[in-house]
Amino acid sequence: MTWASVRSSARALLPSRGDYAHAGRTWRGDLLAGLTVGIVALPLALGFGVSSGLSAEAGLITAVVAGFLAAVFGGSQVQVSGPTGAMVVVLVPIVAAHGVGAVAVVSLLAGVIVVVAGVLRLGRAVSFIPWPVIEGFTLGIGVIIFAQQIPALVSPHTPAASEHSSNALVAAAQSLAGLDPAYLLWALGAVAVVAACMLIAPRVHRALPGSLVGIVVVTLLCIVLPAPLARIGALPASFPAPTLPTLDVATLGALVAPALTVGALAAIESLLSARVATTLADTGPFDPDRELVGQGLASIGSALFGGMPATGAIARTAVNVRSGGRSRIAAIVHAVVLLAVVLVASGPVGAIPLAALAGVLMVTAVRMVHLGTVRALLRSTRADAVAFVATAVITVSFDLIVAVAIGVVFAGIVAVRGLARASSVRREPLAGPAQPGDGRIAVLCIEGPLFFAGADRVRAAVDAVDGVDVVILRMSRVELVDATGARALEEIVHSLERRGVTVLIKGIQPQHDSLFRTVGVLAALRHHNHLFDDLPSAIAHARSHVRRETATA
Repeated sequence: MTWASVRSSARALLPSRGDYAHAGRTWRGDLLAGLTVGIVALPLALGFGVSSGLSAEAGLITAVVAGFLAAVFGGSQVQVSGPTGAMVVVLVPIVAAHGVGAVAVVSLLAGVIVVVAGVLRLGRAVSFIPWPVIEGFTLGIGVIIFAQQIPALVSPHTPAASEHSSNALVAAAQSLAGLDPAYLLWALGAVAVVAACMLIAPRVHRALPGSLVGIVVVTLLCIVLPAPLARIGALPASFPAPTLPTLDVATLGALVAPALTVGALAAIESLLSARVATTLADTGPFDPDRELVGQGLASIGSALFGGMPATGAIARTAVNVRSGGRSRIAAIVHAVVLLAVVLVASGPVGAIPLAALAGVLMVTAVRMVHLGTVRALLRSTRADAVAFVATAVITVSFDLIVAVAIGVVFAGIVAVRGLARASSVRREPLAGPAQPGDGRIAVLCIEGPLFFAGADRVRAAVDAVDGVDVVILRMSRVELVDATGARALEEIVHSLERRGVTVLIKGIQPQHDSLFRTVGVLAALRHHNHLFDDLPSAIAHARSHVRRETATA
């Protein structure tokens, strides 16, 4: 690789004037979309900040800093980034095990990991995640987000993250031990109001942000009525200055594994979100490697300001696209709108009841699960249904990244098994009029992939052929060959030749020739003339061989 190519590759991962080439035509729609997404993102940022065990302020900071940096440096024109439910699921056990202060370090380390992944051009890896695994992952996250809100509804004394079980369902069940019936009724009432607003507001007008309307209504009701609901509390009226998290060897060693989990999740969710955005409208090119660099820088920036790790947010990105956002300006405006909230409206925001935020997140969690998709997957192939259910169960019960990894491995095993079954050996009749001795010639057509998973099946099928003097192996329909498959073919030739059977090979495809020569398939033939390009020539040679053998006998 030359220095010029290195510079060109690095330049492709950085912002350029071309990022805003069409902004002159789209800026009006971008401004409106940015304002809309900012309003929609406000309650989500506050809610995810609280649910993670940090604070509403941390959620807002993340939405502002990460949202801006990812918009400028990311690889998508319309991606909107910030705190997400999936990240909250990962952060809760980290806060419980290492404390709130560890989140900034984890965010910093994870950001570096994601940037390195982008520089190493690993962005295309998300294409290897099958659809059933993605949907199972999404279902599991939805269940966890819903369960995480239950402790905030049963009592005004919500346990700190350090007191939570690492499993959301267990923590929800444990919180029921401190159930306050009167408080629960008030909290459920707040959730019901928020849910009703989120359902009704879009029907009144598409531009009405139902979550924000619900939060405003609940907050006003709690001011007028003697509601005992816990509030967010005081928020700083200014933006914090950047500071480097405290780093020491012991802390770094303990947080490397959590950082790898957070980095993997940030990369996967961001790339999936950006990929989904390309299906919603004509949003321009999407560079997955640059997206990783942008998301990594976003998490690093968030850590310096006291925020949390960020990812691309599927829901907010979809709102952006559907609201008319077509360039990075929309996501930048969304970050500016949230910054204005921090600087101007921190007092009113502090009066918002936690139960109202819980309602927003519960409705969001329910909307993540599409019953039509679930039914379609459960009615599809057995393997896809198992992958979907297993990923969802493991996500809820154990760990998100483990769930995705197991789901991908399971899907890979099923795919390999299917490919192996596609490998077959079929005996064909000899073309043309029958001649004496044709019964001592076998034309075996090998079809499908010849690779490690199906090599034994092919070997067994060829070895089962008996009572012949010549075997013609037709290779023109072999689609894929790996080293194991080539080695198996070499062993087949040796085995037949040891039995006194002459092997002729017909139709090796050009892309397989080098591998066959390297592994020794062609060297195993009795004579170099036993390699043919067409079947009639191979059959003619086989018949002449049989005639010679007959004459000799």
